[in-house]
Amino acid sequence: MANIVIEALEEYARRHTEPPAPLLDELEVETRAKMTAPGMQVGPLEGAFLRMLVRLCNARRVLEFGMFTGYSALMMAEGLPEDGELITCDIDPKAEEMARRYFAKSPHGKKIHIRMGPALETIRTLKGPFDLVFIDADKENYSAYFDAVLPLVRPHGLIVADNTLWSGRVLDPKSESDRAIVAFNEKVAKDPRVEKVQLTVRDGMTLAWKR
Repeated sequence: MANIVIEALEEYARRHTEPPAPLLDELEVETRAKMTAPGMQVGPLEGAFLRMLVRLCNARRVLEFGMFTGYSALMMAEGLPEDGELITCDIDPKAEEMARRYFAKSPHGKKIHIRMGPALETIRTLKGPFDLVFIDADKENYSAYFDAVLPLVRPHGLIVADNTLWSGRVLDPKSESDRAIVAFNEKVAKDPRVEKVQLTVRDGMTLAWKR
């Protein structure tokens, strides 16, 4: 993932943002050391933003597509009340093993429930409403995830999609994943069921508020 924000500004913002718990620093280090694509981890700045969104939504139920090693799930779980629930989906058993270890160490891990398997199949087994949904799994399915989950989101709930600027490749799409992100962005922009804003945070984040 190319950095679309000047690195010095990213670090400046990080220094002026609520720092993560030490356990999350530990998870970030292990992820970088052991996973082949550590850039998939959201990191402290985006993680803090997600936690803030959970708090601002007064969320009690959160759904995540793309757990990876669990950083974003733990951050969002911190923003949930003690009886809150976060369901997170993934298909990578190596990432799952690491995530489960860190969930077990965290006082917020008890709020998190892992569902392994293709997310579109998992969605069909879930019942709403959800207060917030975070989409950060395979990019080719972003539009399908959006369509499948929007009916499960409560009125005035929030869908957050990561990587929607896709390292700037949305300006000159060439690959299948490039074109999928462009199609998703256009789809959300034209959907009257949601109010939307696209942000230049990290690799681009789109927020879609259900009317």
